[in-house]
Amino acid sequence: MGPYKILKRVGKVAYELEFPAVLVAVHPVFHISFLKKCVGDPTSVVPLDSVAVKDSLSYEDVLVEILDCEVTMLINKEFTSVKVLQRSQSIEGATWETEEAMKDKYPHLFPSDSTSS
Repeated sequence: MGPYKILKRVGKVAYELEFPAVLVAVHPVFHISFLKKCVGDPTSVVPLDSVAVKDSLSYEDVLVEILDCEVTMLINKEFTSVKVLQRSQSIEGATWETEEAMKDKYPHLFPSDSTSS
């Protein structure tokens, strides 16, 4: 079974789940539309110790590497996109992001085009 088990049905369309102790802050009742059958894929499992969950129950994924770069030309404007691999993703899950946004967030991954005096 997955990282949780179903404790009981709550009404007609909700279930209460039992989570591991590290997820004690997560509300345990979910609408049935949020639950999906898990067909185990060990390569897609993200170890919980590698994800730092904040008090707001959110987390920030860490960029591991830039896999590819692509320039798109639209009429009179040029856009550069980079294919990025986050710590919690497999290679197949890598996403295309704007180079500008990635430079703002991870400037250390982009060598400077100009030399400072």
